[in-house]
Amino acid sequence: MAVPKKKVSKSRRDKRRTHHRLALPTVVEDRDTGEFRRPHHIDLKTGMYRGRQVLVQREEEPEDEED
Repeated sequence: MAVPKKKVSKSRRDKRRTHHRLALPTVVEDRDTGEFRRPHHIDLKTGMYRGRQVLVQREEEPEDEED
């Protein structure tokens, strides 16, 4: 069984683990709608990207109510 020759100090161990943290995703506030979105991504609610309409919004069909 492998046994370390010397004890690794808490400081040295924690320095090694600094890169193990989770990265938070970057978000920006949209200028037009005020909604938060990822930078350089399409705003899925409006379908706009850089001031242009990229996605066509679908109209939702009303559901038939069966009694």
